[in-house]
Amino acid sequence: MATPVMMPRQGQSVESCILGQWHKEVGEEVNEGDILFSYETDKASFEEEAKESGILLATFFEEGDEIPVLTNVAVIGKKGESIEEFKPGASEGEAEKAPEAVTEDAPKVIEFEVEEDQAGARLRISPLARNMAEKMGVDIQTLKGTGPHGRIIARDIEEAAQKPVAKAVMEAPAVKAAPVSKPAPAAVLETGDDFEVKAIPNIRKLIANAMHQSLQNSAQLTHHMSADARQLMKLRKKFKAQLEAGEIKQNVTINDLVCYAVIRALEKYPQANTHFLGDKMRWFKKVHLGLAVDTERGLMVPALKNADDLSITGLSGQLKQLSTAARAGNVNPDLLSPAAATFTVSNLGNYGVEMFTPVINLPQTAILGVCTIVPRPKELEDGVYGFVPMMGLSLTYDHQALDGGEATLFLAEIKNQIENLQV
Repeated sequence: MATPVMMPRQGQSVESCILGQWHKEVGEEVNEGDILFSYETDKASFEEEAKESGILLATFFEEGDEIPVLTNVAVIGKKGESIEEFKPGASEGEAEKAPEAVTEDAPKVIEFEVEEDQAGARLRISPLARNMAEKMGVDIQTLKGTGPHGRIIARDIEEAAQKPVAKAVMEAPAVKAAPVSKPAPAAVLETGDDFEVKAIPNIRKLIANAMHQSLQNSAQLTHHMSADARQLMKLRKKFKAQLEAGEIKQNVTINDLVCYAVIRALEKYPQANTHFLGDKMRWFKKVHLGLAVDTERGLMVPALKNADDLSITGLSGQLKQLSTAARAGNVNPDLLSPAAATFTVSNLGNYGVEMFTPVINLPQTAILGVCTIVPRPKELEDGVYGFVPMMGLSLTYDHQALDGGEATLFLAEIKNQIENLQV
């Protein structure tokens, strides 16, 4: 009997996915473990492998379609088997138009997502892993995959990149590498003498919709304040010295210290550690910190659960792991849901941004924008002024959930924690 292929559910918070690319065509022979299609949520991309062998009898959706999870997208079976009962909506008599079942005359084409290793054996590797290997300087010929059927996946590249041999490869003179798949360029829809109109990537459509919904459904206001960053810089030097001396293993950054200060401030002002739900609010007893991470696919905001339980080194390590997973595209989709975090920190300091207005990840009540450190004049003592490193802080909050006074006091507490941080 033919078997349906469903759109997987990547996390409980994911309700639909966008079909990326079909790697098999109707009529092709499929082997267990072959890549059938790629798909993506608003924050991460995945690939679906065949669970059994057979012929791809039908596909029900086209590339770019947004599909509810657990919906049949294709059918695998033997030639001539019926596909009618598997069509989406077939049980209600609303079957969508789909290709007819494959006949005996259908072409038989076997296509593998593989390349050959140095010994001539087949080497399975995902497109994401290929891209990561090229950027990190990892020789995939030396790796043993831990994915299904020995396939090399992103995790294998990350682990290899941390080994001394990978570092040596990264620092070695450039050599001609094997061809690596590149992201498909955006389709050109229209051209003129001085312009091109290009299609928007699916992920950008989803991100744009989320940002529009955030501004449409909340009363957002931003307060700006600056904090004396001397204590942060002092702590940063201390941890750097400890790292070089081998006393600690974690490289504690300025951003880690800011996040630690934010968590302490949220403990004092729990009204900012909430979700606004219209006629009610959800107050959290724990701090689940969202961290904005800039990736090649766009902005991702994974949540670090129970961040208030961590020491500064523990927090630093967890944040690094989370950001690495987000950039690699293998972070748990549930952690990317805006509802997974109770408060978000977005740091643009490394880009030299002195002030900006971050957009709230609804249903969160607020988000903190962290800006670059700039020397500014400040009174050091009576009548004596000097230039002091000051960090810009931009707090955007939902005025439906917080009054201006509450938001100002909370922001002032973040400033206080940064200026007097003890870890």
